[in-house]
Formats: sequence, structure tokens, C-alpha cells
Amino acid sequence: MRQLRPKDLALALLVIGVWGVNFAVIKVGVVGVPPMLLGALRFMLAAFPALLFVKPPGVPLRWYLAYGLTISVGQFAFLFSAIHEGMPSGLASLVLQSQSFFTLLLASWWLKERWHGHQMAGLLLALLGLVLIGMAHSSLANGLSVPLLGFGLTLLAALSWACGNIVTRVVSRYGPMNQLAFVVWASLVPPLPFIALSVWLDGPEAIVQSLTHLSSTTLAAVAYLAWMATLLGYGLWTYLMSLYPINRVAPFTLLVPVVGLSTGWWVFGESLGPLHWAGGALLMLGLLLNVFGQALLQPLLNRFQSN
Repeated sequence: MRQLRPKDLALALLVIGVWGVNFAVIKVGVVGVPPMLLGALRFMLAAFPALLFVKPPGVPLRWYLAYGLTISVGQFAFLFSAIHEGMPSGLASLVLQSQSFFTLLLASWWLKERWHGHQMAGLLLALLGLVLIGMAHSSLANGLSVPLLGFGLTLLAALSWACGNIVTRVVSRYGPMNQLAFVVWASLVPPLPFIALSVWLDGPEAIVQSLTHLSSTTLAAVAYLAWMATLLGYGLWTYLMSLYPINRVAPFTLLVPVVGLSTGWWVFGESLGPLHWAGGALLMLGLLLNVFGQALLQPLLNRFQSN
């Protein structure tokens, strides 16, 4: 299995840091504007004026649409709604990492990528962890509640991200391209669906009220989501996914909860209960087994075969 070069490893860690803080920024953003409107503003700012400076890569329109509707609209419509419904930002950063295993399942079915024993074991541990987190939805150590709806919406966000990862791998088959340019032009897809969802869920009056009372904090949150989390984060992520197998890159997001949980605790005082920590530990253990399991188990297998 191809290892990441030091430069690419550093880029992956940069993405992890940006995305880890992203959850706290989302929590700030949904206070100022409704979730679907926040999504529309995020991707409008990501697209303009950046598209004036980059040419669209030679990828069929259907893949721009597929990428925009999965990794952008699907993921963030569900994630923003989950945090708006009370899902703690740190816990959301943890549960969203189930996308790694949704990605492995989809890659096995759609791209025919092979599974290994340690990946299956990691999946089972992660699923058990998610079950425990779901069972612990009723309370937190500091008295806050974790709605089951928010937990379910976060899982749907993870599934949408995984679908976007598959699209990214398919797009990479069109040859070398400017990944940032692809992300910029794909950002033209989400605004209209997000606006339509906002009109449907919130109503025109709520949209006008939010837009006419935008605070500097909300604007800063939108800017971070557009330029850092979207253009920088997904530009680098698409670049890495185009160079390496999905089952090598996707699990690197296991580090996002470290940043997300720390930021949620530091900024908002979020504190998890015993079942959340137990479930999170199993989820992280499953991810670690998926990433490093082959390297750890191969010496044991070689010794067993030699005997």
C-alpha cells in the first residue's frame, strides 16, 4: 500500500487542523443565520470571486453536479442542521468520521477496491462505538442534551461525504488537473439547492431578516467556512484523494475529532458522558486499526506462516 510522501502528510495534517476547528465555527455560524442559508453563503463566497482566476478542469458536467450535491449540499445540509438541532460540535466532529467506513463500503461496492481483515475488524469496532454514542443521546456530563435527531443527521452527513469521496476518485481518472479549480467551480452547484431548502424550511422573511442583520462574527464564520474549510481544505483533500487509494487517505480524518473535541471543550465548555467517551474510544480504535492494522498484524502473520 502506497505511503504518503512527507509533503503530502503535512498537507493532510493541515487539512485536519482546519476541519477540526470548522465544527466550532459552524456552531457560531448557525446562531447568526439558518443552517441552509449558511450553506448557501458558504459556497457563494467559495465560488466568487475565485472562479474568475481559475479555469474549470475538463471534467464532464455530471461530475461537477455529483460532487456538489454529495460532498457539499448533502454533507453540510445534514451537518449544519445537526449542530443547529443541538448536536455538540466536538461530538459531531467524532461521529462524522464514520465517513471513513462508509467510504470503504462504497469503494468496495462501486470501485471494487479490496477489503482486508483488519479493515473489517475496524469497521465492527467503529459500528459498536456508534451504537454506544447513539445510546447515550439523552444526557451529557454538564447537563446538556444530545438529540437523537442530531446524531442521525450527522450520520447522514458522513454518508454524503463518503459518496463525495467516491466521486473524487472517479474524477481523478480524467487525468492530472487543478484540484482547487475543480472545487471552486463545483462550488457553483450548492447555492441554488441551499437557497431552495432555506426558502422551504425557513421562509423568505427569515432569510431577509438574517441577511439584513449579519454580524461581524457571522461574516467571519462564513469566510472561514468558505475560504479555509472549503477552498483550502477540500482543494487539498481532492488533491490527496487523486494521488492515493481511498482506503489510504480517508482514514486520516481520525485526527479531526482530536481537534474538534478540544475546540468544543475550550470554546463552548462541551463535556461528554462515560458512554460518549466509550463509544468514541471504540470508533477511534476502529479507525486506528483500519489505518495501521496491516503494519501491526503483518509481522504476526509472517511469524505464524514461518512456523
